[in-house]
Amino acid sequence: MFPNGVFYLGNRLNTVVLIMKLFFCSMGLVASLVSFEVLFAERPLSDGSASDFPPELVEFGPASEQPLLAGTDSQHWDQSVRERGWVMREDGQWHLWYTGYNDELSKNRFLGYATSSDGLNWKRWPGNPLTRQVWVEDMCVLKKDATYYMFAEGLDDMAHLLTSKDRIHWQEQGELDIRMSNGQPISSGPRGTPTAWYENDTWWLFYERRDLAVYVATSKDMKIWTNVIDQPCIERGPDAYDRYAVAIDQIVKYGDRYFAYYHASALPKWGEWTTCIATSDDLVHWRKYAKNPIIPVNPASPGASSGTIIHDGQAWRLYTTHPDVRIYFSKHAIGQR
Repeated sequence: MFPNGVFYLGNRLNTVVLIMKLFFCSMGLVASLVSFEVLFAERPLSDGSASDFPPELVEFGPASEQPLLAGTDSQHWDQSVRERGWVMREDGQWHLWYTGYNDELSKNRFLGYATSSDGLNWKRWPGNPLTRQVWVEDMCVLKKDATYYMFAEGLDDMAHLLTSKDRIHWQEQGELDIRMSNGQPISSGPRGTPTAWYENDTWWLFYERRDLAVYVATSKDMKIWTNVIDQPCIERGPDAYDRYAVAIDQIVKYGDRYFAYYHASALPKWGEWTTCIATSDDLVHWRKYAKNPIIPVNPASPGASSGTIIHDGQAWRLYTTHPDVRIYFSKHAIGQR
């Protein structure tokens, strides 16, 4: 953010500067013009070249031929699996939360849980589903101190928050109250694929609206979230691979920069998905990788999406969790920075 709520406009900056120059000159406001140019002095931005994206974060092998976890059968609540699931490695064990459903039994979407000793062979929790009343899908899980925070979509893609002390018992905390930068509520409608990041006593929230663009908000207390800027931080296009849909799945910090893994579609009806990546120095201004997508459409599972990465102690793994769980291994074994 710049002073007084002015924000950097990336590639649109030259047009803005030209318009404002004409305005200031026509009004004879020379001093204001000087101040304006200093305020909007263009800062260098990468073009998304490969040098900004470490190969271990963008170069992955093929997907596992068989899913690691998939839907069950018509007799069970998780006949089908959908949306983003979340993988966490902790206490020498791997943990997976996922969304399961069976429309013949219920129109609700339920939270499932599985564990693994290696992140490959998963065992469903015998007490599944973990939620029976609250709609939970497309989740992101962060741990702070002794509490797990789950940001998820509820009914009608409304972002909400759940908390847990043991990964299994979750308490509903309500829908996220998202405001515009002036403090007014954002317009009604979906605010989906909530993706959280915590740093320097500040919570960051990335959310999409109908997969048309991604917005960013922050909060100190997790009760009110305020847009950093009211314009999207990641938009669709201009290239074909993300022309029709974008949604951030995960934020990671590697070295001194941030990376956003996001799913995208090149089709108007979203029949096929890819996994892409963008980088940022400040969590607000993002530049896409010039070689996106990093995971192209999988012919064996064209709907595969919702990619997230996790380090296994030797290399990065990328998991996709829709419409089943599959894994990709980084081609470069390197420690986590």
